[in-house]
Amino acid sequence: MLKKTKIVATVGPASESEEILRQMIINGVNVFRLNFSHGTHEYHKQNLEKIRKVASELNTRIGILQDISGPKIRTGELKEPFELKKGDRLDFYRSKILGERVDLTHYKLSINQSDILNMLKVGEYVYLYDGSIRAKIVDINKNFIQSVIENDGFLNSNKGINFPNTRINIDVITQKDRRDLLWGIENGVDFLAISFVQNAHDIDEVREILVQNGAKIAIFAKIEKFDAVENIDEIIASSDGIMVARGDLGIEVPYYKVPNIQKAIIQKANNASKPVITATQMLFSLAKTKTATRAEISDVANAVLDGTDAVMLSEESAVGIDPANAVDVMCKTIVEVEKSYPYNKFNRFDYLDDTDKIMQSSTHLATDLNADAIFALTSSGKSAIKIARYRPNIEIIAIAHSEKTLNFLSIVWGVNPAILVNKSDELTQLLKDAVKSSVEKGFMSKDRCYILSAGFPTGVEGTSNLIRILKREQIAYYLR
Repeated sequence: MLKKTKIVATVGPASESEEILRQMIINGVNVFRLNFSHGTHEYHKQNLEKIRKVASELNTRIGILQDISGPKIRTGELKEPFELKKGDRLDFYRSKILGERVDLTHYKLSINQSDILNMLKVGEYVYLYDGSIRAKIVDINKNFIQSVIENDGFLNSNKGINFPNTRINIDVITQKDRRDLLWGIENGVDFLAISFVQNAHDIDEVREILVQNGAKIAIFAKIEKFDAVENIDEIIASSDGIMVARGDLGIEVPYYKVPNIQKAIIQKANNASKPVITATQMLFSLAKTKTATRAEISDVANAVLDGTDAVMLSEESAVGIDPANAVDVMCKTIVEVEKSYPYNKFNRFDYLDDTDKIMQSSTHLATDLNADAIFALTSSGKSAIKIARYRPNIEIIAIAHSEKTLNFLSIVWGVNPAILVNKSDELTQLLKDAVKSSVEKGFMSKDRCYILSAGFPTGVEGTSNLIRILKREQIAYYLR
């Protein structure tokens, strides 16, 4: 593999053609994100079909991440844009009204989820237009919440609002989200990113919907609220993966705390063997220019060095001037940084179960023997993830019994989800099929050394319990 840290890229108007999608895959994309905050089901279906068509033509495995929009809180309609000044009065009405200017320094509006106003307290803050305008609550009455603007800014209709001091405790799955989830189930997406997660209950609610519909899709919790940071341990435990969504997070908590929060979340996710994505404005300049800033390149580099499994492009690939270039810049940055990556993180993580020790032993043995690759024969994908958390400077090749498992591993650091084999109750038969397929596909040579981990009984999740050293004699035996 050219790189070990994976790239997630958002599909949008700038990247929806087959030609651009193809070049983005060639340049290093591993997972495409479908952003359900925008676009219709028909639009996303068309893009999904194009992605799968191009991936098939390139004979590569590409994961599909469906990003559920969640209960985004927004301003209502305004009669005309507000030119707010420091010291102006802004009233949030409990009833739905058309926002307008009352007089020279007084404005009023409503929001799309007025119940939240009941939770506000005097002295708390409201951030408007995705954090660019700050208002302080100074009075509360039965008709509206009165605030004072603390910095100049322009405000338009339907702009995002954040409440960084208020536990709003709203249902993160809206009726629209439920319809979108059913679309994802029907169309076989590989990952679900859930917005504005507050606690483990939010993840459990999504999983219940999947269970009711007989679906098994990996759930990634987007960490973008202050209470999600406080509840991060239970959220990681309930999720299949984590996304550090730094856009809203940088509004919900003081922006200067975001780097340390990012590092802490990545470390916790690594320890729990849960894939983690670092997202938002990583190469934001590339939405409008061909060249990233030095600070942006360093941001990507630091996320890689922190131990993230994947880095994500949003506007850069969805509406940017050259999505393929954005992927290329990110890929080249990753490749360069991984030359000095802190590999072989043995003895740095907790042992959660017996398979952790098996996977650490496999990885350590492969490193000591200078093996050419580690083959993880896995049913659920978890053993491959557990190998990856030790970050060996050796390729990890996943062998699985289902396309679903291999697709899930497309987002995991250092794992090449390459080989599909039939499930067998006979261990020797399974190893024979794995070795034969690996040789036929060019991932294994008779003259090299490999480590293979597997489990018995076969096909049972969490039973990884054996390690094989494969050299010329062993490979020849299984080929016979």
